[in-house]
Amino acid sequence: MKILSIARTCVVALGGLWYSVASVASGAPPLFVLNSLEANVSVIDPVTWTETARIPTGKEPHHLYLTPDEKSIIVANALGDTLTFVDPRTAEVQRTVRGIVDPYHLRFSPDMKWFITAANRLNHVDFYRWDGKDLTLVQRVATSRTPSHLWIDSRSTTVYSTMQDSDELVAIDIATQTIKWRVKTGPMPADVYGSPDGKHLFVGLTGGDSVEVFDISGREAISVKRIKTGNGAHAFRAAGDGRHLYVSNRVANSISKIDMNTQQVVESYPVPGGPDCMDVSADGRYIYVSSRWARKLSVVDTQAKKVVRQVNVGKSPHGVWTLQHAPR
Repeated sequence: MKILSIARTCVVALGGLWYSVASVASGAPPLFVLNSLEANVSVIDPVTWTETARIPTGKEPHHLYLTPDEKSIIVANALGDTLTFVDPRTAEVQRTVRGIVDPYHLRFSPDMKWFITAANRLNHVDFYRWDGKDLTLVQRVATSRTPSHLWIDSRSTTVYSTMQDSDELVAIDIATQTIKWRVKTGPMPADVYGSPDGKHLFVGLTGGDSVEVFDISGREAISVKRIKTGNGAHAFRAAGDGRHLYVSNRVANSISKIDMNTQQVVESYPVPGGPDCMDVSADGRYIYVSSRWARKLSVVDTQAKKVVRQVNVGKSPHGVWTLQHAPR
């Protein structure tokens, strides 16, 4: 087992851009957008809709996640082998955790005992004990090719991971850190999301045009349906009502709204520039989505069914997060 070292970081001015730890001027919790190819995070004021700061991170930040106590946003720096902890209210950099190998995707278990990462380049999933402050590596589980996204069931018993380059969905028992089963999927599976009743998993097929639905109520997963959404179905975010799920169709330049009960698309919204990761406003009206190829944060009004605002950010914007969000 390995206890990971923690080092403080600082913020500087580089290349004419101010990398600031100052609070958002409006006082509202900011939106954070990862700029994967610039190794930084854009801080967006949700009242003035301006970029107020750029926070430097490790190389290739891709996803972020909130600590269970809501005191830190964790930025996973895949190529930097680090995690950057940021205050979600002030955008102040709190610390850097080093020695996390290739943290591409990350998730806490609902019981708050486990922190799990997917090593996208290195074909393994890592299990860390979490005591509320420090991370201790417990087990490294070899998987198939290119583990992409993670989902953990509500009982904290199983973590599910998609295998991007071997077209598989893998279930890992959390207590024993061993693989329970694996099943083939459609082309290039990416994000994965579990239904509120725990009976189904939804998998975005980035190499296709659909979301594949798996019945996981038995001993092994069974593919039961493909919901056609659009080319490049990729990332999910819950609408906040316990029934509907958004999926970004990166190639089709759209976002689809899925009814998880009927397993059908009920709405579609055009979004230019390769929509990727999303968050949803607390009232459920707006979708905040990174337009990956356009270097913008796009804001979709779900009532008007269109993009109503865009904010310039950095190169290859990926993850999006804010404290003021709909239930996930």
